[in-house]
Amino acid sequence: SCSFLFWHSSLLNRWSSGIKSVLHKWEVCPEQSSGYRHVEVHYQSKVWTHFPIHLNEKLSPSCIFLFFYLLFTRFWLISVLYAVWWFFDYDTPLRGGRRVPFMCGSKLWDYMRDYFPIKLVKTADLDPRQNYIFGFHPHGVLVAGAFTNFCTYATGFRQLFPGLTTYLLLLPLWFRAPFFRDYIMCAGLIPSSKESASYPLCQRGGGNAVVIAVGGAPEALDAHPGTYNVMLAKKKGFIKMAMEHGAHLVPVFSFGENEVFDQVKNTRGTWLRWTQERLQNIMGVSLPLFHARGIFQYSFGLMPYRKPINTVGEPIRVDRNEKPTAEELDALHQLYMDELSNLFEEHKENYGVDKDKHLIFV
Repeated sequence: SCSFLFWHSSLLNRWSSGIKSVLHKWEVCPEQSSGYRHVEVHYQSKVWTHFPIHLNEKLSPSCIFLFFYLLFTRFWLISVLYAVWWFFDYDTPLRGGRRVPFMCGSKLWDYMRDYFPIKLVKTADLDPRQNYIFGFHPHGVLVAGAFTNFCTYATGFRQLFPGLTTYLLLLPLWFRAPFFRDYIMCAGLIPSSKESASYPLCQRGGGNAVVIAVGGAPEALDAHPGTYNVMLAKKKGFIKMAMEHGAHLVPVFSFGENEVFDQVKNTRGTWLRWTQERLQNIMGVSLPLFHARGIFQYSFGLMPYRKPINTVGEPIRVDRNEKPTAEELDALHQLYMDELSNLFEEHKENYGVDKDKHLIFV
């Protein structure tokens, strides 16, 4: 009996110590005492649940389930009519999508902009008579900077670059989900296929800019705070496309993109990284194990940290060359990497990056 009481007391002490340790580390958000900050956090939690890129893994399967579920209910006609609509509308994502200005100009995106905050920095004028390919780096976990700057009106892209319309590329598989495809097209998202990306660049008169997160899903696995790994060394497809269409290249670097989430350590060569890469090869999407803060505390949650995201870029003139040689392609690719590196070095100290930090091309 005494030994049982001793064991029970010891267990309670350990539990008590553990709880105290957790509470000691539990950091409450100061936003609770600030009216506007509280509103920002409140609306950011709502924005995060409506953020198209964040919803890929959640809403798209739900939309697929809903489509088939309705077929077996008295609302079956909804799915049938949608299927007919989908048949005639199938190529719309490949033809520039269907942007809805109301969606892009929603007040919710202003709260998202102010939450981090996110800022679009103009470093050079862009001629609206030309077409462009924006190479966005780094991908980060959820490309928050690319979406906010180029898919919404929150950061003033239309005022900074009048006459330009941007199209952010997203994995094609998300456009195969009924209902969900229409939702993401509202924000100016189009599939990341050659046919889809080429369509805006083929339009006469210019004024179109295709935004490509060049590192793609694999780069998201390297999105750790304080790291500047850019998957670009072997990425030449977008360079060739720019040459074929005579679209000017704009290297874009988003300072702070990797800082908004922590990620479970997944060094190359570990079993976790191996598993993530295999799943990415099978499914086409990466699965970074990320976490950050909660709505009312900083210790843990899936809300992103409030870290500034500043996006900058400068253009590289590209002359049209429908059949570039390997040497010409390599030369422009090297120029692009040099310009991106110069852009990073020129602006890094303005955004809190240490002098000894440099881009690492993977």
